[in-house]
Amino acid sequence: MSTKKSKVEVIKENSNYLRGPLADEMKNDEPFISKEAYQILKFHGSYQQDDRDLRKGREKYWSFMIRGRIPGGRITAEQYLSIDDIVDRYGDHTIRATTRQTFQLYGVIKKELKNTLNDLNQALISTVGACGDIVRNVMATPVPDIDGRQSQVQRFANEISDELLPATNAYHEIWLDGEKVYTGEEEVKVGEPLYGDSYLPRKFKIAIAIPGDNSVDLYTQDIGLVAIFDENNIIKGFNIVIGGGMGMHHRKPETFPRLGDHLGYIKAEKVIEVVKGIVSIQRDNGDRSNRKVARMKYLVDRWGIDKFKKELETNLGYSLEPFRDLPKFELDLYLGWHQQSDGNWFLGLSIENGRIKDDENLQLKTGLRKTIETFKPEVRFTPNHNLLLTNIRESDKPGVEELLKGYGILWGEDYSNVLKLSMACPALPTCGLAITESERIFPQLIRDFEKVINKLGLEDEKLSVRMTGCPNGCARPYVADIGFVGQSLNKYSIFIGGDPSGTRLNTLYKELVPLEELLEEVTPLLKRYSERRKNGESFGDYYDRTGIGQLEEVVK
Repeated sequence: MSTKKSKVEVIKENSNYLRGPLADEMKNDEPFISKEAYQILKFHGSYQQDDRDLRKGREKYWSFMIRGRIPGGRITAEQYLSIDDIVDRYGDHTIRATTRQTFQLYGVIKKELKNTLNDLNQALISTVGACGDIVRNVMATPVPDIDGRQSQVQRFANEISDELLPATNAYHEIWLDGEKVYTGEEEVKVGEPLYGDSYLPRKFKIAIAIPGDNSVDLYTQDIGLVAIFDENNIIKGFNIVIGGGMGMHHRKPETFPRLGDHLGYIKAEKVIEVVKGIVSIQRDNGDRSNRKVARMKYLVDRWGIDKFKKELETNLGYSLEPFRDLPKFELDLYLGWHQQSDGNWFLGLSIENGRIKDDENLQLKTGLRKTIETFKPEVRFTPNHNLLLTNIRESDKPGVEELLKGYGILWGEDYSNVLKLSMACPALPTCGLAITESERIFPQLIRDFEKVINKLGLEDEKLSVRMTGCPNGCARPYVADIGFVGQSLNKYSIFIGGDPSGTRLNTLYKELVPLEELLEEVTPLLKRYSERRKNGESFGDYYDRTGIGQLEEVVK
């Protein structure tokens, strides 16, 4: 591994703990910030973007996307309403629920960036650590208590998130004039005891699951924790999975999606110490010369799980216990009505592509606002860009249903399986990494796909289709039954054979397929599956069993 540091590493080291040059550039009148300041801005929870639809010739149209840090996706009714107000006041009037169980808002101009972040903090919502080379939003099984286990997982997500926050006071100095508003953070420390001068080599993702429920896509995380419970449903420890990650590059074979490896088991009281130990190994040994291979998955792949475990145990001064047996993981979207352990109810709403907005077909944004204003439910973002409205009294259920339906809002049971299981990333026009369209064209594509599914009699199958505008994998396409991944202008790679429970990667089937031919390419595969599958066999399972050679026969 080269000892030469990448440009981003030098920027981080010279930033004085995430201050310069961002702090100075936010004071000038330019509508944008420099590339150097932009690298630091990410740590504060924001991305600078150029809206390609609004460009005037070569003149870029600059705006900023802002992402929240809300462990487990849990916010109050009042916080949701504040976000809704903020996107109307400063943004593009939409809220984007993300696959990392948080929200993003778009279209904020530079001169309003400080006001936007300040208003979010007044609502006790922080964005620090939501982006950048740091531990990002900690995910967790999204539901409230059903059997007494879920609230414990949420508590650990909160604790891990707080422990792994950057210690610098730069966020408060730049955006809040030094005033500490958000109360979920520890008191400021000197320097960065965990992260050091240059933080982590790349972004770092953590998620906590409950046995059998892989709604967080555990194996795609840098660290995946599975809570293990005793006979009284109290968390006694965690299974640990490390080294997952979705991003890749089409023309660089040294990059690849990867599922995590089983590392071991640790008692609950030691889990934060062990998580910090894993983060520290990545801090000290991750590649800082080539950002394309800087994620921890490449370190785990290069070292092997045994060497990584030995290094961790040496640093900790004790050994991990063997990985505990687990039931088979499934994906639960938690759509529709579910009763909580306290007798109240929660309602899971399917949000197509995560975009909460009003249009001529659906008044989703307004309907949600009116419902949340009226009934004051807690709100939870899910890892599959949906929403849960929780803590709803039994007597309020009819009123909630009536109000939502009045705005055309339906829930899970009213959508097809393929629509509920579909996901697409934002992509064009604002994402700087996007090569192709995704969110904007996916609704029509998935409905055309739905017609083929119905014609073949596959409407009852749980078939996941995911699309991204680039190979970085934000919608986790590499574990889907079918993944469409942007490769060049209006052309995609097709991946086949994963499964939505997130326990198997799919396989590259064909490259450089024009957008208008995607459906034509996969229809023969769907037909073959419908004719030759075993009883109860999913699409991904069928092609995983029969292999890529069978796919080539279909084409011939």
